[in-house]
Amino acid sequence: MGLWIEILRSSILAAIPIALASLGGAFTYYTDVFNVALEGMMLVGAFLAVIGSYFTGSWAMGLLVGALGGLVIGIIFALFAVYMGADHFVTGMALNMFAVGGTTFTLRRLFGIKGALVSSRIVGIPSWNIPLLSKIPVLREVISGHPFAVYIALLLIALSHYLLFRTKWGLRLRAVGEDAQVLDSLGVSSRRIKTLSILGSGILCGFGGAFLSLGYVALFAEGMTSGRGWIALSVINVSRGRPWGLLLVSLVFGFFEGLGMSLQGMGLAPQFPQMIPYIITIVAVYVYSRRERRVKAA
Repeated sequence: MGLWIEILRSSILAAIPIALASLGGAFTYYTDVFNVALEGMMLVGAFLAVIGSYFTGSWAMGLLVGALGGLVIGIIFALFAVYMGADHFVTGMALNMFAVGGTTFTLRRLFGIKGALVSSRIVGIPSWNIPLLSKIPVLREVISGHPFAVYIALLLIALSHYLLFRTKWGLRLRAVGEDAQVLDSLGVSSRRIKTLSILGSGILCGFGGAFLSLGYVALFAEGMTSGRGWIALSVINVSRGRPWGLLLVSLVFGFFEGLGMSLQGMGLAPQFPQMIPYIITIVAVYVYSRRERRVKAA
């Protein structure tokens, strides 16, 4: 029982960065913006969160700086993809490569180290015990005692669902993806809504990256997002961008990542458990593509 509780706890921690990146990508999904820059937004957020925490001694400043880092990448993406008409995929890939190279170069130049920055000066996100669950054995061990940003992420998912499907702004945002010209003819700028969706995506991805480096662990390693932005893209497609759906799919990916981490302690080669989340991603994309073909054929 103890092993499974540990796997479930690890699943939640592993799922939150993917869920936040997916949530950010969901906003651009509905505006028909192919945002492949999720990976770069997360990586910059993770790096700047550690930098902010390291130099200020505050996890809160780390989260803020990480979210702002994602926002900056979002601004650049919006400038090229929306206002200059550049190809979304090419722009996103360029930003991803910039994030990998820029964070690696800055880490080595600023600290003179290669690989990972580990320091007692990096202040991680504090944990929070939920009082209502203190007397419920299993739920107490699985759900309570996580970094409090986990619970903030759940609130953001609930808020995003409300914004997307219960507000006029959400209706307009979804209308941009359906037919932007109709919205423009009504005097509502589809370009402005696309820009806002990209900026919101940057903030959420930056927050997801910050959680990865300050909540999931308390360090920064070169390329530490390890394809989570690409996993987030598949999560968005499988869940069709619905916030509660993407949380559920993210938890599935988190479960397999947590299972992989547990398998590493059983004598298996570490490369095999690390493959599991990406194998699941391939399977999910295959299932999604089959479903889409059936829908189009009907």
